[in-house]
Amino acid sequence: MTVYRLGYVAMSVNLQNASPSQTMTLKSFKKINDWEAAVRRLERIAKSNIQNCLRLLKHNKAHEVDFFRLSSRLVPLATHEELTKWDYMAALKESLKELGRFSEANGMRVDFHPDHFVVLNSPDKEIFQVSLDVLKYHYLLLRYMGLSPDHRCVIHLGGRYADKEQSLERFIDHWAEVPKGIQKMLIIENDDTSYTLENCLYVCEKLNIPQVFDIHHHLANHDGESWEDHWPRVVNSWSHSPLPVKMHISSPKSEKEFKAHADYVDVDLLLDFVKKTNGSAEQIDCMIEAKKKDNALFKLTNELKKHPNIEMQTQSSFRWKD
Repeated sequence: MTVYRLGYVAMSVNLQNASPSQTMTLKSFKKINDWEAAVRRLERIAKSNIQNCLRLLKHNKAHEVDFFRLSSRLVPLATHEELTKWDYMAALKESLKELGRFSEANGMRVDFHPDHFVVLNSPDKEIFQVSLDVLKYHYLLLRYMGLSPDHRCVIHLGGRYADKEQSLERFIDHWAEVPKGIQKMLIIENDDTSYTLENCLYVCEKLNIPQVFDIHHHLANHDGESWEDHWPRVVNSWSHSPLPVKMHISSPKSEKEFKAHADYVDVDLLLDFVKKTNGSAEQIDCMIEAKKKDNALFKLTNELKKHPNIEMQTQSSFRWKD
């Protein structure tokens, strides 16, 4: 039987004053006439974000949640072109090390999902380079946390541009220009607009990249294919990874706003996925992408506990029993 482990994204709706995404705009930065003083303020914000992230991990430990997506906004302005001389890691390395030690000591899987502006298939060389800079920032965060960066950063294939097939092939062409360390860090998710599960698997199999299956995105964007038919390929894409198979689950907000995430996850959607994938892998980590964050996870587990075929392993992991 497969163990299914639930996680959630970046923030808690239960912890007060614990945002890991506090920020500072470039405009505010420039209002501080002393560059060093402005940088110190940025560093204070970043340290506060990291400490809040540690609070979130401690909150998760209390509820036996050991799968979590870290905020990509831990360090404000880290990749901005006007702050390239700022050595932010020198100031933050001890805080990051503490965060990494806690997650490792408690067997937690943590990862990142940069925003949509990371576009490796862009025909614009400048956009491609900015995307690499953002990925390097995530790579450094993981390294300074003392965690192996392997397969911890989710990205999409990118834009369709004028020709979808050509743009898909451009991702493959650009892959050779991505540093090896960053290559090993990346995993690919099917999106809700451009690239289907089958499109992504084509690239994943060519480049030996794990595939993150997003069931909500598949329902919004497919070419008539059944995800179940491709599931063995998804599992196989993780065969060389030290981490378990990962998928994303969310429910549509409404029929009218089908692509938007609902506050909570429909338990029947998860149960249908579980019944169809049980036994296909030793463990499948399911990332909940819902507006209510940890409350969505807690609500889902409370519903799972009532099901006669669900056997809870921890407060946030379970098996299906026939």
